Amino acid sequence: MLDRSSKNSSPSVSPTGDPLTDILRGLRLDGVQYGRCQMKEPWGLEFPAQDAARFYFVGQKGCWMRMPNGDWFEMKAGDAVLVPRGAPHALASSPDVPTTQFKGYEVTEICKNVYCMKTETEGCVPGTLLFCGTMYFNLDSLHPLLGMMPDVMRTHGLEEYEPSIPHLLEAMAREVKMERVGSGGIVARLADVLAASIIRSWVERGCGDSKGWIAAVRDRELGKVLAAIHLEPNRDWSVETLARTMGASRSGFAERFASTVGETPAKYVTQVRMHQARQWLTHDRLKIAVVANRLGYESEAAFSRAFKRVIGAPPSHFRGEDFIEVPNI
Repeated sequence: MLDRSSKNSSPSVSPTGDPLTDILRGLRLDGVQYGRCQMKEPWGLEFPAQDAARFYFVGQKGCWMRMPNGDWFEMKAGDAVLVPRGAPHALASSPDVPTTQFKGYEVTEICKNVYCMKTETEGCVPGTLLFCGTMYFNLDSLHPLLGMMPDVMRTHGLEEYEPSIPHLLEAMAREVKMERVGSGGIVARLADVLAASIIRSWVERGCGDSKGWIAAVRDRELGKVLAAIHLEPNRDWSVETLARTMGASRSGFAERFASTVGETPAKYVTQVRMHQARQWLTHDRLKIAVVANRLGYESEAAFSRAFKRVIGAPPSHFRGEDFIEVPNI
């Protein structure tokens, strides 16, 4: 089924019994950079597309955000936005202000991966206090969970369903304004929790979609299968073992899986494995041979063929990328 050996190189991971919890517990934020921005009007920042997710929280005085489709919407103090796949967007004091990429701004590193940015304009009029972050999810950007998310996720529509969000926003606002010792680290952790809360609420509400991956996750039986695959992507999954996980016959499972998820179990398992492989190659910087062995392939060539078939490029393309560490707030 998987064009690989039956070797399983990692121990089993115990499921919790809740498919959504099992899948979300593997979602983490890695390589995080946070910034505290003090902006005097007029100001405008342009953010091109990037691999990392973006997060914004307005601590004082609102601003405007331009979505990937070109529409602008207003953000008020206390609002938060998550751009899960790093889609291109812009922030400005008003929609008619020209936007630039950090030109004319003073950036100072407060502590490791925490930056402060100020405009050069001086004055006594209070400006926008913006907390932002660049966050790398430990999941591949094409992972079904991230791939199905909208380009921009706003908290104002989620607070009704996620009662913890207003308290998190209030705590962030206090820390950002007080500038106490250790505030950067505390705000960073609060932002982690807020991002996870936004994603959890979005998934639990079904995203307004009764079909596809979300429907499968919310289905107790199929969700258990998806959780098992994501918990152990390197396991030698076959249709038979997946059917036993759901407690169904082979044919009944395969038909139900394909009709709900929209693709065969074999194709889905391979996609999850190759997306995980790309994460290991790009972010963990593992060698191709190591990744192939970790996933149980008997040869690097066999792994490379499967990888290119799913991702569209050979693993050497991602392993050979050079990553330059720069402030990305």
